[in-house]
Amino acid sequence: MPVGGARRVLIAGGGIGGLAAALALQRRGFDPVVYERAEELRDGGAGLHIWTNGVLALDHLGLADQVLAVAPAQQTARFTTWRGETLGAWPIGDFTARYGRPTIAVERSVLHGVLREALARRGAEPVHTGAHVVGFDQRPGGVVVRFADGTSASGDVLIGSDGIHGAVRRVLLGDTPPRHTGYIAWRGRAPLDHPDIPPGTFNAVFGPGTRFTYYDVAPGLVHWMSVANGPAGGRDEPGVRDLLLRRHRDWAGPVADLLAGTPEEWIIRGDVQYRRPDRRWSEGLVTLLGDAAHPITFNIGQGACQALEDALILAEHLERDRGDPASALLRYERERRARTAPMQRVAHWIGRMGAVEHPLAIRAREAFMRRNWDTRAFAAAEKEQVAYGTRWTRTALPA
Repeated sequence: MPVGGARRVLIAGGGIGGLAAALALQRRGFDPVVYERAEELRDGGAGLHIWTNGVLALDHLGLADQVLAVAPAQQTARFTTWRGETLGAWPIGDFTARYGRPTIAVERSVLHGVLREALARRGAEPVHTGAHVVGFDQRPGGVVVRFADGTSASGDVLIGSDGIHGAVRRVLLGDTPPRHTGYIAWRGRAPLDHPDIPPGTFNAVFGPGTRFTYYDVAPGLVHWMSVANGPAGGRDEPGVRDLLLRRHRDWAGPVADLLAGTPEEWIIRGDVQYRRPDRRWSEGLVTLLGDAAHPITFNIGQGACQALEDALILAEHLERDRGDPASALLRYERERRARTAPMQRVAHWIGRMGAVEHPLAIRAREAFMRRNWDTRAFAAAEKEQVAYGTRWTRTALPA
């Protein structure tokens, strides 16, 4: 148990990263308290691609088996053109034999629910909803968090896990808005069984200035995402499903069936934003975690994985130097910045590659992927992203 140092850890944000941090800290003897802005603790229904490093992090938290009971293990990650031609195929099903855990797909709400339930089982302090953090003040030996309703809370450490627009980040690093990538993502879920979507499917389809990705997240439920170039700030009128069907007319495979089988009210539009890697994200007794610290676009499927890793590494450093939490936070930041900054850059580069529209640029992209995707790209993804998860197999958290 932490003695004579940081004990009460305030966490702004009750998403996957915030709940994972609370669970990791609670299991190491800290008293985490989560403050969530929303009136109800829930997360969206979009799908998540959780690479093996993320599953190994969940294993370290004692939750992998519970998630794997409902989340399909992926076998092959396929990359194709909208004409149906193969650009690459990664044998990610082999990760189970190499690392002991698979790469999976899961509904965000399912993973969020598993984390919530784990905290409740351990008797942790309930998550405070309707708690809109607007600022904080550091004082000798602690932090005071201020809420929109005029109340406040005190703790030894503050973690900002409230997203890319988070209040903790804004106070810590300034009110610089994130940048628009130049493309927009429409996400949806299709409740259907399809002969071209066997269990464990993942397919990323590249077209002219647009992409379409799909993978099953549960039996008879397929998550998909349509990405297209466009300015930020737009809104959809009724009939968005027909718009997407027109966009992907004549695309090979089950794309049209997935769109036609999705209730329109299940389609969510969002501008895709990013930030360049920051030079710091900690100051004194305050630090950031997940998208608040290092937003990684969906292009490499590592956003949730890195939030899970953040949670575990942060808890490790705070326990290791419980008498000097400010130094612990700086070491956490240094370790995590070295890991996540390259991913931010790679994800942004892949997004730009996927957004090209000119026929010559498309031809160059396809030639590059056919030449490198199954070799250099796959080897780099495994070495730089997946293999890191083996650190969780060498240690165990307290039960």
